[in-house]
Formats: sequence, structure tokens, C-alpha cells
Amino acid sequence: MSKEDQTYKKVPENTKEIREKAILIGIEFFSNGSSLDNNLKELKGLAETAYYNVIAIVSQKLTRINPKFFIGKGKVEEVGQLIRQFSAGIVIFDENLSPAQNRNLENIFKCRVIDRSWLILEIFGNHARTREAKAQVELASLKYALPRLTKMWGHLSRQRGGIGMRDVGETQIQLDRRLIRDRITKLDRKLKQIDLEKKTQRKNRSGIYKVALVGYTNAGKSTLMNQLTGAETLVENKLFATLDSTIRKIKKNFPYPVVLSDTVGLIDKLPHALIASFKSTLDEVRDANLLIRMVDMSDSNAKRQIQTTNNVINDLGADGTDSLLVFNKADKVNDPEILESELQRHPNAIIISSKNGTGLDVLRKSIISCYESKLASYKITIKYEQAKLIPQIRKYAVIVKSDYKDTFISLDLRLAPGAKEKIEILLKDTIQVGKKS
Repeated sequence: MSKEDQTYKKVPENTKEIREKAILIGIEFFSNGSSLDNNLKELKGLAETAYYNVIAIVSQKLTRINPKFFIGKGKVEEVGQLIRQFSAGIVIFDENLSPAQNRNLENIFKCRVIDRSWLILEIFGNHARTREAKAQVELASLKYALPRLTKMWGHLSRQRGGIGMRDVGETQIQLDRRLIRDRITKLDRKLKQIDLEKKTQRKNRSGIYKVALVGYTNAGKSTLMNQLTGAETLVENKLFATLDSTIRKIKKNFPYPVVLSDTVGLIDKLPHALIASFKSTLDEVRDANLLIRMVDMSDSNAKRQIQTTNNVINDLGADGTDSLLVFNKADKVNDPEILESELQRHPNAIIISSKNGTGLDVLRKSIISCYESKLASYKITIKYEQAKLIPQIRKYAVIVKSDYKDTFISLDLRLAPGAKEKIEILLKDTIQVGKKS
């Protein structure tokens, strides 16, 4: 086979990997012009994050999908030979397989076959730490696995019956489906309760300006979170290190009460069940006053990151929210022409390095500018005996000017959305809210 015809390459084995050997399969469709190299690079990163030892990568160009195997029959035989040659224990497709395709391939390969969605679910399962994240991942996994149960058991024809069974003589597959549906119902209830708790927490922050970090996985959101807030959010150079939203107040060199939330990383072709399960986490994006759209500019596929992030923001109905486009990891870009070309394509973008702090002052000023653009001007007067309430007023407003008269204090305020009502409640009937200046 010539070099040009070779559609797989052997990958050096990593002796540190403890999981089974994996063969990756990527597809390039003639119709969509997708970058196969970038897709396979990302798939390899996902597989390694899930602790698989990638020993071979296979690719194929297709004009149409084989309904039985997804890939062509000749390619199926080629992969089968590689499985035997390298003693691979799993085959991972970059595209999503139907339950029938999954079953047919496993019957031929005699090893486990998973697709991109299941691989992402495995990674989320490995990284889930909190009760919410664990419930979200389990729910998404069960919803994804339910129609695929036929490939998970070799004893489906065995009949089971007995005390406690809803239907005497249920097949194993019927029992498993019933148990999974019951578990899905319980998880749905649990996550709805968590969602109510989160809504209460967001309601308590209704008078505070909220900024949400959103972007591709491993774009550096958690590192930026730590830089701006002094938080100690987990930072790892791996995909999907953060699954839970972390919310902290921006403290460093910042004059206003602003909270920043770090959200779960995005990726192309993210399973719909996973997006639905992480509703309460992604609601931080919907509820934000400002979105910081993070992009790893050292990634050759930065354009795809921007598109994927924009698509998810649109799907969440947050496309009308103010946003800042931030190119991160400038420290990894050695060619100044790359920086210049990105600025030409995106003249309003901010280039930073959240690792060494480059450009963070510019980002802070941009956040302040966005914050101030939303402030409404109001005047209030308070009695001197109410002066002790001024520190509480500062929680909801920026005091631009204080004018101490003979019998009262006049305050010029800048109010964020929702703050006026809080101040009125604070000062009750003695407040006089003036007209907008």
C-alpha cells in the first residue's frame, strides 16, 4: 500500500496508559468539507482523556453512509485486521452510530465499539465530582444507552419471572429497560429539585452584574477564573476538567460588584442528552449580563471553536446577550503574524494569556465598560439618621457623588438592572427616587 493510499497510521504506545488499546475511526464527507486532520486530533485528545491507549487511527472518505456498518465493507475488514494485529480492545468512531450499526460492528469486531457521544459521556463520568454533576452525567448516559440495550447483553432470550416482577416472564431486555426508565424518572426529579435550588441562588444575585465564561473545552476558562477572582478552581490540561459552574466575585483591581461564573466546556457534536442534562449549569449562561467567549488561539481549529460556542449560545437563547470575544493562550503563539491576522478578522477581540496575565488589564477595562453601559442614573435623598445605610446602598449601586446638605444627603447613583427595587426596599418610604438624568 502506497503512502498516499494508507488510511491509518500507527500511534506510538504510551506505556503510562492503563486502559485498553483503542483504534480510532474518522470520516470525511465530501459534501461538508470538514477538516479530517483536526477532527482526528480532537478525537485522539478525547480518547486519551478517557485513558485509552490509541494505537492506530483509521480514516475514510464517504459520499454516503453505509446503513449497516456506517463505513464501507472493505474498511470494516481492514479495521478487523488491525484489531487482531494490535490486540485492540475497543474501536471508537468520531461520528455517532445507530444502535443497529453499533451491534453489527461489535458482532464482527468481537470487541467493544463506541461512538463520539459515548466517549464524551465516559469522560464526563470520570470527571463528575458533585452530586449534581454525577446525576447529570448518569441521566444523559441512561437516555443514550436505553435504545442501545440490545447490544449490551448476551442473555436476552433468557426469561425471568418471579415475585416482585411487574410482568411474569419478562425478558431481560424488558426488565432492564423498565429499571432504566424508573431510574431516569428519579434522576429527572432530583435534577429538577437542584434546578429549583439554583434558581433561588440566581434570584438572590438578581441585583448583581453577572459575567459568564463560555467556550470550548480546555480553552483556559478556569485559569482565567482564578486570575480574575483569586479562586482556586481546578485547572488541568485536559478536556472537560470542569463540569460544575463555579461562581465567584471579581476582586482583583475591580471597582464594581461583579460575579464571574465558570461553565462546563463545549465541544463540537456535544450529545443532545448531555446538553439537556446540564440545563441548570448552562442556565448560568442564559442568566448572564455579559458573556466572555473564550477561544484557544494556539489551536489550529480556533475557527471551529468560535462557531461551536456561537451555536450553543444561540441554542440557549442567549445570542442577544452582550459578549466579549477573548483569544486566550497568546503565550503559546510564537508567530506575530497569527496574532495580527486574528485581530484583522476580529478587530474587537481581546488577546490575553490567562496563564501569565498578558492582556488581563484590557479585559478588566472592557468588562467595566460593559458594566457601566448598563447603569442607569438616579438621584436619591436620605436623612442623616439613615447615613448608616450607605454601605448597604453600595452593594447595589455605584455612588458617583455625595452632597451633604443642611438637613439631608443627596446621592447620585448608577444602578444596575434590578437594583432600584432593592434600594427602595432598603430605604422604604423615606426614599425619593428622581428622574433619570
